[in-house]
This record gives sequence, C-alpha cells and structure tokens, in this order.
Amino acid sequence: MKIFLVKDVEKVGLAGEMVKIPDGFARNFIIPRGLGVEVTKANEQSFSKRIRVVEHRKDVVETKTSMLAEKIRGLRLKIKRKMHDDGKLYGAISATEIAELLGENGFSVSKNQVIIDKSIKAKGVYQVTIKLTARLTPQMTLEVVSE
Repeated sequence: MKIFLVKDVEKVGLAGEMVKIPDGFARNFIIPRGLGVEVTKANEQSFSKRIRVVEHRKDVVETKTSMLAEKIRGLRLKIKRKMHDDGKLYGAISATEIAELLGENGFSVSKNQVIIDKSIKAKGVYQVTIKLTARLTPQMTLEVVSE
C-alpha cells in the first residue's frame, strides 16, 4: 500500500514522503494514529505536489539543524552536584537535567532527545548524545564536578 507520511515514522520514512508499506501495517498502525494517509490514483497527483513543497522546507530545516548540531558538537558543559567523599553522586543525573542545562545555554532540546549511554552517577567527564533528527545525533561533553 502506498502511504503519504504526515509525520516522521522511525525506520519507515520522514514526513512528506510517499512510501510503500505492507497493507496491515498501514491499516492497523499508520492510518489510525494519523501518521499517514493512503494514496489512491485520485489523490496521488495532489500528494506529488505536496512532496515538492515539503522537500523545500526540509532543506531549510536541515541547514538550520546541521548548524545547531555543529554548535552542540563543540559544547562542553559543567554541572555541579553534591557527592560523597569518594566522588559518587547522591542521585544519578537525568536526561531532564541535561535538557534544562542545555536550555539555560540557549539550546532548545526536549528530554526525549537526550540519550545517555550509561547512567551518570559519579564525578567525571561524559559524552552525551543529542538526537536532533534520525540522521543528526551530535555528541556533547558533560563534566560533573563537586559543589
């Protein structure tokens, strides 16, 4: 079945693309959740016009996002926390705290975009991944220091 994606669907495609997927997946998952619309012969031409407009918007967004990714790559932030004498934190640093720290430094990022490989529970330097898009995932450096 041909589907015009209204929203990005991981491992399927990006918003504004026309993709061919299995019928059951389209009827049971994509269409009921409002992620896509079925493409028929009658409406195929209108969707092909929309694709051109969406591609232009994607180019603009991609350049802005790639600029943001470059700024995040060079970023090194410090976070101060109370800790034990042996350098271990009283509680782990969460994705929400990192998103708030980025917000204080002028980067608008949600907690869902912050990917921490292993929990941050001690003093040290850590690499944190920020998932801007499916393809752009820059890493920043986070230094945890004692208060």
